[in-house]
Amino acid sequence: MNARRAVRSALRKYDDQALRDARSAVRTAKEALGERGPPWWTDGAVDVNRTMAVNTVYADWYKRLGET
Repeated sequence: MNARRAVRSALRKYDDQALRDARSAVRTAKEALGERGPPWWTDGAVDVNRTMAVNTVYADWYKRLGET
């Protein structure tokens, strides 16, 4: 959260270098938490991230959502 607060502070101050540094710190933290970077799990499931639901195995489920 310190890095996120640093982003907010840099934006308010219009400090481009501080903003780059803060965003780099956010990226580093997210990678350390496993939120960014290569997947750290291998469950064998197909990656459907950033794919429209109607084009995945979840198409029927997605269609039923609109029927209620």
